[in-house]
Amino acid sequence: MSQALAIDVGAPRALAGRVVLVVGAHGALGHASALACAGAGAIVVLLGRKVPKLNRVHDAIVRAGGEALLYPLDLEGATPDDYAELAERIGTELGRLDGVLHCAAHFGGLTPLENADPADFARSVHVNLTARWWLTQACLPLLRAADDAAVVFVVDAGAGQGGAYWGAYGAVQSALAALVGTLHAELANSPVRVAGLAPGPMRTTLRSKAFVEDAEPQAREAAEVAPACVHLLSAAGLDRRGQVWTPSSV
Repeated sequence: MSQALAIDVGAPRALAGRVVLVVGAHGALGHASALACAGAGAIVVLLGRKVPKLNRVHDAIVRAGGEALLYPLDLEGATPDDYAELAERIGTELGRLDGVLHCAAHFGGLTPLENADPADFARSVHVNLTARWWLTQACLPLLRAADDAAVVFVVDAGAGQGGAYWGAYGAVQSALAALVGTLHAELANSPVRVAGLAPGPMRTTLRSKAFVEDAEPQAREAAEVAPACVHLLSAAGLDRRGQVWTPSSV
């Protein structure tokens, strides 16, 4: 069940000494969260398929005095072997992995299920669910080796409530919430914490495919939500272990 509570990000270097993989780092929340994680002291691995945009995130982090590495990868076409190689390279080059933040998403727009393009339906299920799990599965050995590690899945709780026209994207959100619960139960006695983040409406390109900005005055900028990502990835995130959390303010 989602909870709505205010948060305290805590110390400004809450991620000092940690390595965090941000998946979908060139999207709105991925970009903002990568900057926030670097600002909190993490070495950030930037994963995404759009290299020019990844470069812009990387350069912004470096200009601010942070440290980041690029890892271009298209989740739609990546295989389990590709994710195994990713984990191996992180282990070899950085020696550790302390957090994975899943921000990448695919949403083709609102459409009746009976009119949904089969290929796009499958793409949405794969990018939003299957690829997230394949990547997480590949990274678990590295995460288990950390004293305290976190996997955070961004969940669009509003789309997952069974409303009309959300299609595969909406169905997957419910599956992601279930995945959080299952993985939490299986890793409860390990150093790996699992949580979901349901940020609510944000002003993003994905959201604009379903709503015009004027229709959602309550929508927030991604930068307003990024501190919640830092909270869940840091040691302070222990208080949200196993939850799908909706922060009321950040």
